[in-house]
Amino acid sequence: MQTPPILDVLVRMQTEWIEMPRLKLTRPQAQRLWSLPNGVCETAFEALIKSGFLVQAPDGAYIRHAFLRTSAAIAAASPGR
Repeated sequence: MQTPPILDVLVRMQTEWIEMPRLKLTRPQAQRLWSLPNGVCETAFEALIKSGFLVQAPDGAYIRHAFLRTSAAIAAASPGR
């Protein structure tokens, strides 16, 4: 299997998170979903975290940073908080 160029991987991953903002994946899940070798997956996640697009949750899964901010704002604005 040929390794896809990292730019293609980044675009594919970002597209999935844009289309499904609540997507939450671990690295092994992402590797299976996109058929990526460990090193490529690791490099892509590092780039997406560094750019501020993704964050790593306490449980180790990756989520979209914009969704995390939106969820926190909604929770803070909820009555009874």
